[in-house]
Amino acid sequence: MHQIRYMPYLLLILAVPAGIALAFVAPFWGGVIAALGLVGAAMGTYDLVQRKRAVLKNYPVLARMRFFLESIRPEIRQYFLESDHEEVPFSREQRALVYRRSKNLEGLRPFGSLKKQNDIGHEWINHSVQPRHLENHDFRVTFGAGSCAKPYEASVLNVSGMSFGALSPHAVEALNIGAARGGFAQTTGEGSISRYHSRHGGDLVWQIGSGYFGCRDADGRFSPETFAERATSDQVKMIEVKLSQGAKPGHGGILPGAKVTPDIAEARGIPPGLDCLSPPAHSAFSTPVEMMAFVTRLRDLSGGKPVGLKMCVGHPWEVFAICKAMVETGQHPDFITIDGAEGGTGAAPAEFADHLGAPLREGLMLAHNVLVGLDLRDKVRLVASAKLISAFDMARAFALGADTCNMGRGFMFSLGCIQAQVCHTGRCPTGVTSQDPGRYRALDVDDKALRVQYFHDNTLKALGETIGACGLSHPGELQPDHLMIRINSREVRSARSQYDWVEPGELLDHNVSHPAFAKFWDMARTDSFAAAV
Repeated sequence: MHQIRYMPYLLLILAVPAGIALAFVAPFWGGVIAALGLVGAAMGTYDLVQRKRAVLKNYPVLARMRFFLESIRPEIRQYFLESDHEEVPFSREQRALVYRRSKNLEGLRPFGSLKKQNDIGHEWINHSVQPRHLENHDFRVTFGAGSCAKPYEASVLNVSGMSFGALSPHAVEALNIGAARGGFAQTTGEGSISRYHSRHGGDLVWQIGSGYFGCRDADGRFSPETFAERATSDQVKMIEVKLSQGAKPGHGGILPGAKVTPDIAEARGIPPGLDCLSPPAHSAFSTPVEMMAFVTRLRDLSGGKPVGLKMCVGHPWEVFAICKAMVETGQHPDFITIDGAEGGTGAAPAEFADHLGAPLREGLMLAHNVLVGLDLRDKVRLVASAKLISAFDMARAFALGADTCNMGRGFMFSLGCIQAQVCHTGRCPTGVTSQDPGRYRALDVDDKALRVQYFHDNTLKALGETIGACGLSHPGELQPDHLMIRINSREVRSARSQYDWVEPGELLDHNVSHPAFAKFWDMARTDSFAAAV
């Protein structure tokens, strides 16, 4: 009986003569059976003689069904098995919300909440008995006021950094058209400004990573002349220096030469067809003081545009060191984008995706508290970026200290992304992340641009309704007191009482009440990112 595992293989062998015999009576069906038997028998024979997969050798042909089912397991789970609230990484409910808003469909839900509101960790925003009706939901925040010759009035919701190369040409174009129509900004990603970013005139935040793509010399180092030439473009509204990203903090990367197409090479300023290196660290600075000088240099070279940093928080003393350098030098970035370790659009090693970097909440609150403690909070804007999808996600970030929010995967969903999670393979089923023309041409730029615009507009409408229900007129008025968190079955607390908050100027006074903040402040150095011993 144990030899029954060979039965499918033997049946396929027998199908060949059986099909030939049947062909005398029914030529078509006989030919089909013989051909299938011949192909199956050939596969089974190969399975028996190959040595790489033991399961194929022991179960010829039959084991192939196992590998096939395993390959479509994510799709089976996503479409048939998972509940509406399982987040892997975004739940069906979250994706459906984006799809409805992108199509400008009604977003109402009947019959009450689907959330288990008595579960530990459930969060909500307290409303007011004197709510407001806000006519205008185009909320704006000024970046670079007082420090820049060309400050930028930004929407409170913008597109996170996603490079051309990671996104397809049509996806980049659709995002830029949507940004132009909706009055918000598209962050380029560290792959620099491509022709697809520039074609439609939407506002850009030019992100500069450690590879200095688009502003590098032949040796891969920062080129002031090349930077100034591109940064002074009217389309570029702000500059963002990427120190790290939530998907893979502290990890460089190599784009294989086979993927360096002429268009990608043109955008990045590199030779086509050759491997492209993104080093883990920047070469333009190596200390907090040098970083501040680099930020000031970029601001001057760009003609006075806001310049900021993007980081996923790692060692706390490094955040303290950067902020301590601001005080010491009198120089500071105009904004800091805090990316959470919840991940992003970039593919990453599993260990980096799951276990490196601080989540958004902890990273955002650390940066906010340090800036408050140094009386710098009114000079440096904070941008929250990590797994934000709804108006509530944004409201929570504002309550914890953010000034604006960036979304990456939310805007990918608005383009039609179905969360197939094959972004890095080039086989994206919707053409959002593929460089294969046969795939990305299926993505209609005009239609998707309209969906991008609708998603942005309807999300801000929902945010306006949320803010109005709290009796407020702008998201910046949200405070930790508005955010409530259930901490056990009988007790809830506001974020104000749940967490520690530094008082304005507390770090400058050297009278820090929180022991961890006092510890990290003493560890922080301005001449090095290493901790003081």
